[in-house]
Amino acid sequence: MIKDEILSQARGEKRTQLTEIESKEFLKEAGIPVVEAKLARTKKEAVYLSKEMGFPIVLKVISPDVIHKSDSGGVRLGLKNITQVGNAFSEIVTTVKQHYPKAKIQGISVQKMARPGVEVIIGMTKDAQFGPVLMFGLGGILVEVLKDVSFRIVPLTKKDAREMIKEIKGYPVLEGYRGQEAADVPFLEELVVKVSDFVEKNPEIKELDLNPVFAYKDGAVAVDARIILESSAEL
Repeated sequence: MIKDEILSQARGEKRTQLTEIESKEFLKEAGIPVVEAKLARTKKEAVYLSKEMGFPIVLKVISPDVIHKSDSGGVRLGLKNITQVGNAFSEIVTTVKQHYPKAKIQGISVQKMARPGVEVIIGMTKDAQFGPVLMFGLGGILVEVLKDVSFRIVPLTKKDAREMIKEIKGYPVLEGYRGQEAADVPFLEELVVKVSDFVEKNPEIKELDLNPVFAYKDGAVAVDARIILESSAEL
């Protein structure tokens, strides 16, 4: 199983944070929709993968030492041709090294740019008393600015997920506020339950963030993903 390979490699390297690519592979195996990402270790590989996936392309730095990829110049969006991809690859490596001189850069994540949608976040942290607690809210930078989120203790039923989604103040946005495209709320309910099941079945996961998840009128997909594992001592 992909999950076992990923966990074994992380443990062998004595790290608790999975890369975006590892996190997405782990989630995809569990049936959670994600934007596929592949690792490019060289500019040539990035160009090849971008042609294979089709433009526009997004590049993101892959490094266990870089927490905030955007803040350190580690993300490039909407790249429309191989020249832009090649230049962006070099720029990311240079800029990230300026911000994090000691960072170990494993490579660059190459992924097709997803069409925009309503941005939501689904996350999980472990409470010392209650165990895994799931979070839902408006995503992207809005989660930091508005903090419009709701919480439930895992495991969740579909009824729990429905209530959780509807109680955020920004729920009208999901319904199609002022003529904007409405989100597929029943799909989001199913996605929240899937994430709850995923967390329950994988107790080695300490934290989880799907942010943003692009919600459409006909589904949703996680654009970015982050998984942090329990340390060996905590298992």
